[in-house]
Amino acid sequence: MLHYQPNKALGETTATALPPPNGGGRKLHVLLVQTQAENAGAQEISRLLGAGLTARGYRVTNLFFFRKSDSFDEPPDTIYCASGRPGNPLALLQMLWTLGRHIRATRPDAVLTFQHFGNVIGAGVARLVCRAPVIANQVSSALSMSWPVRAADIVMGSLGFFDRITLNSLDMQREYSRYPKAYRSRMVHVPHGFDDKALTLSKQAARQKFNLPDRILLGCAARLHPHKRLDAAIRLLPDQPSWHLALAGQGADEARLRQLANDLKVSDRLHLLGEITPRQMAEFLAALDVFVFPTQAETFGLAAVEAANAGVPSVVTDLPVLREVLSFEGKPTALFVDASDHTKLSAAVSELLTNQRLSDELRQNAKGLKLRYSVDAMVEEYVRILGQVI
Repeated sequence: MLHYQPNKALGETTATALPPPNGGGRKLHVLLVQTQAENAGAQEISRLLGAGLTARGYRVTNLFFFRKSDSFDEPPDTIYCASGRPGNPLALLQMLWTLGRHIRATRPDAVLTFQHFGNVIGAGVARLVCRAPVIANQVSSALSMSWPVRAADIVMGSLGFFDRITLNSLDMQREYSRYPKAYRSRMVHVPHGFDDKALTLSKQAARQKFNLPDRILLGCAARLHPHKRLDAAIRLLPDQPSWHLALAGQGADEARLRQLANDLKVSDRLHLLGEITPRQMAEFLAALDVFVFPTQAETFGLAAVEAANAGVPSVVTDLPVLREVLSFEGKPTALFVDASDHTKLSAAVSELLTNQRLSDELRQNAKGLKLRYSVDAMVEEYVRILGQVI
C-alpha cells in the first residue's frame, strides 16, 4: 500500500510504502510522553491516539512527568516519573533522571511527545538515552509559551531533535510560518479527532447526576486558568438572575473565580464541579442549555468542538482558529463573539436561549463535525508518519 511522505517543503509529497506495525514478528513500541496527567484536551488526544494505535497492532506505553489530578482517568500501560509537580531543583533532577530511566527501560521504536514542556524536555531526554525518532505534537500556541521554552523549541526543532512536528489547525500552521525553514520542513498538519459525546441522557437526568438545578444553565469544560477567561462567563450572572453557570475543570484559577463570584454575589449560582472524566463529558454536556467558551487563545478548541457536535448551542470567542475549526462546509457550528465585550457576550447567550431557529441551524451544521474530525483519520495519519520515521 502506498502512502505519501512530505518533502522538505511543507505540503509536497512523494509516494512511499509503509512497513507493517509488527515487523520481524514483534509489535512496534510507541511511547507517548506528556507533562501532567489530568483530564484535559491534550491528554484526551493522546488517549484516543494510544487506543487507535493499539487497535492497529502497535504496543503503546503512556509516560507522564507527574500526576496532577487524583481523578485522572489513566489509559492502560501508564507510568509516572513523579507523584506531583517538582517543587525544587532536586525534585526536578530526580524527575528528569527517572524520565530518562523509564525511556531507556521501555526501549521504544518511536517517541511521541505532547505539550510544549513535554516536547522540549521529553525530546531532549529521549535523544540522550535512546535512538528512537521523536514526533512532537505542538498543541500550544507559540504566543502562549514563555520565551525560554519557545527559544528551546525553535532550536530543537531546527536542529532535528524532532523528526516530525504535528500541528492541529491551519491557523496554527500559519502562526508557525515565521519559524526557521529547517523547523517548518518538519511540520505536518494533523487535525484532532474526537469521541462523539452526543446527548445520551435527558436534561433533567443529566442535571440530577451532577446535582445541578433545573434552571437556565450555562456551562463550560476547561482548565481553570486565566487564559480560559472564565471570569467573563461568571460576569454574565449578575444581570440575569435566572441564569446559572456550571464549570467542569480544575486549576490554579479556582480561588480567583470563587472570589469573583462571591464579590458579585452570585456564588449560589456558580457550580464548580471539579475535573470530570472523558466518560462523564457527554452527561455534563447533556445538562446544559448553552456552552460558553470565552477563551483567550486556542490551537484547536477540542471542548467547544465536542459541545457543538453534542448538540449544545455554543457561544465562543471570535478567534480565527475557532472560526476554522467550528465550521462544516463553510457553515458555522457556533456563535462567534468578542468575549471580552460583556454586553456582546450576554446578548449572544440570550440570542441562543430565545432564538430556536438559530440554535437548530447551528445544531444541524454541527452534525458534520464528526465527519471532519474523525478519530480514525487522525490515527491513520500518525500511522503514516510512524511509517516514515521508524
